Amino acid sequence: MKRVLVLGASGLVAPYVTPGLEADYELLLTDIKPHPFGKPLRPVNVGVYEEVFDAAAGMDAIINFSVNRPHPVLSFEVNTTGAYHAMKAAASHGITKVIHTGPQMIRHGYDHDFDIEDVPRIPGTGYYGLTKLLSYEICRIYARAYKIHTVCFAFNGLGPRPAAPVSRRDFPPFTIVWEDLQHACRLALEIESVPDYFQTFNMLSYVGHGKYLIEKARRILGYAPQERWADHFRRLP
Repeated sequence: MKRVLVLGASGLVAPYVTPGLEADYELLLTDIKPHPFGKPLRPVNVGVYEEVFDAAAGMDAIINFSVNRPHPVLSFEVNTTGAYHAMKAAASHGITKVIHTGPQMIRHGYDHDFDIEDVPRIPGTGYYGLTKLLSYEICRIYARAYKIHTVCFAFNGLGPRPAAPVSRRDFPPFTIVWEDLQHACRLALEIESVPDYFQTFNMLSYVGHGKYLIEKARRILGYAPQERWADHFRRLP
């Protein structure tokens, strides 16, 4: 059983993903605020390197779900500096597996097109996008310098699986359901190596539109949506 440090465990993503990993991994959940479902946490501020370093001791992998969007100071401290601290701690402890997460940064420039996969990320002028793009580059540099196999999951929206037929709206592009992201995390934790030590993967559950592709994730990770989620949006006869 791998020991996995989870940063940002009380945020908008981790509480819905870690339940699918608990049976197979020993998770150390960390954050600066209480867990929304009352799970025990170790207090760790990703903006303080000493706290991240101490929490990473004895870990086999790190998953960084930490994020801050609106605050003009904390967003850089969490999104960019936090990623730096996670990678620096991994290098210091000899941890060779990191999962990083962030926004897709593709739709602004490619929404008019189809068959889009491994293209340059376009963060735009928004502060949040810029802080996350910097985090991608920090992870890439550390991964290749210290041989840390780093998987970066990029998505646009997350949410629950459809539970019934959906009407009056289309299935959203670049959105992933919790079960698929859980599955992707397990694949990333188990894969032995990542080409060039760092790869960014599009994370989608609804692939029927053909706009954004997951072929790289299929090829390297073996990822595929667990069900044909778009079937919930089909018109009934």
